[in-house]
Amino acid sequence: MTACETADRQYDAILLVSFGGPEGRDDVIPFLENVLRGKNVPRERMLEVAEHYYHFDGISPINAQCRALLAAMQQELSQHGIDLPVYWGNRNWNPLLPDTLAEMKAAGIRRALAFVTAAYGSYSSCRQYREDIENAQLAVGEDASVVDKIRAFYNHPDFVAAGSDTVAAALNQIEADRRTDVHIVFTAHSIPNSMSDTSDYVAQMTEASRLVADSVGVDAEHWQLVYQSRSGPPQVPWLEPDVCDHLRDLRQQGVRDVVVMPIGFLSDHMEVLYDLDEEAQALCQEIGLNMVRAATVGTHARFITMIRKLIEERLNGTAPEAVGEYGASHDVCPLDCCPRPQRPARP
Repeated sequence: MTACETADRQYDAILLVSFGGPEGRDDVIPFLENVLRGKNVPRERMLEVAEHYYHFDGISPINAQCRALLAAMQQELSQHGIDLPVYWGNRNWNPLLPDTLAEMKAAGIRRALAFVTAAYGSYSSCRQYREDIENAQLAVGEDASVVDKIRAFYNHPDFVAAGSDTVAAALNQIEADRRTDVHIVFTAHSIPNSMSDTSDYVAQMTEASRLVADSVGVDAEHWQLVYQSRSGPPQVPWLEPDVCDHLRDLRQQGVRDVVVMPIGFLSDHMEVLYDLDEEAQALCQEIGLNMVRAATVGTHARFITMIRKLIEERLNGTAPEAVGEYGASHDVCPLDCCPRPQRPARP
């Protein structure tokens, strides 16, 4: 059975869209130049970030994780009678979106449903991906596949359940008699204030953190959303507090144990491995703070179930699921959704 039709749309493929990452030392600089093209990031900062990749032989785990996610999606869809091919295209590194859309055009794909590996709304995690798809369609030219993006899913019950499982597993690594005093540190990628001010990024991230904390029985006094991986110039305001500053503050308050949960990331890619597993962990060892890092949702069974359900919402018109204070996000982004942040005027 092929479940691929709604009242006004028919889909003949699924498109997995992700960020992309280098898979060798020679890829690192070209990849970062793709990431930073058109952005006001000093080259010195780019070279600093490049060293993070060289620390892992220039290999980001994100592409391998996308391959695992792709395989899990294909299996889940097949098991539930959704007989559609799943393609994969990246924003910044191979397989690049223009190449993937060219492959889809050659295969006769008319309309695809895109699952973007970003749970939250902001320019960089929503509109920019839609712009990337549009630019890829222009590059492919006439008869390029129409692509519709699946909605944001930060408050989907299966996403919350998957995150709660990873936090619970991390909490279980802390001695039982100390768990009541553990603080959960939820982290998200910092973005410029000018970007957060025109999106629901902070509100959605905060709500996802609250839902996970509530699910594992942690009260509001024992969790905090903080930020990591800032890359902009110091004179431009970005979201704070920084994760390392927050960890220092917790230790000064007498906290002995923390679970760090990168809720803003779906997989354990470079920002997670370097900024948390390396830098934050080293800081915690220095200041005597026991840190356990919770896994990202990756290919957790509930996360894969969520992807299939989101696809079914669009294919079959099933009711959208959401928990917490907000309803399900819109399917079609308004024209003014997550606008490109304005650069500050030069002095």
